[in-house]
Amino acid sequence: QVQLVESGGGLVQAGGSLRLSCAASGSIFRAGAMGWYRQAPGNERELVASITRDGRSNYADSVKGRFTISRDNAKNTVYLQMNGLKPEDTAVYYCNANLVRSGSSFAREYWGQGTQVTVSS
Repeated sequence: QVQLVESGGGLVQAGGSLRLSCAASGSIFRAGAMGWYRQAPGNERELVASITRDGRSNYADSVKGRFTISRDNAKNTVYLQMNGLKPEDTAVYYCNANLVRSGSSFAREYWGQGTQVTVSS
């Protein structure tokens, strides 16, 4: 069973930092693009940042200069370093990845269970 397991959420004061991790587990042949989305109450899920297998990254305008996405291909893990957190960053953060399972020729999209990030003012 392939799954994404997130960790690192929590409560932090404005201006603080958190680091999210997301590890893909199971029989994985190859991890393609990976990323982080977030969803605040009453809002749609939105892309925060994404990164290709060869390290090209993309960020939402609202987090540019504050958040950094990275990955470790050997561990099938993606990270999100969040600095300068603001109350408006409060949301459930979801990991997303395109994974090719062992024995398969096709990539499939997977989602993590979500981790809560709360930023107090």
